[in-house]
Amino acid sequence: MDETAEARLKRMRMRSWRRGTKEMDLVLGPFADAHLAGLSAADLDLYDALLAENDQDLMSWILGQSAAPPALAGLLARIAAFAETRLKAGN
Repeated sequence: MDETAEARLKRMRMRSWRRGTKEMDLVLGPFADAHLAGLSAADLDLYDALLAENDQDLMSWILGQSAAPPALAGLLARIAAFAETRLKAGN
């Protein structure tokens, strides 16, 4: 049985909030809440691939400590910018 669009968003949101590290929960969870529903199908596919990566790599990429895979670089930059804006706003 195929996953419905609603079930996919719910799964991705849950996986964003329940990572392996609290730091990634706090980066990906709010981004998912704010942006998942508005992402294109292609961006949702990229986000799903991103969720399969380990937290240590994700954090390193988001912080700019190492180069992100080219396919994920644009999405990771959006996530990093969102997290930085939230941090500056104190949310």
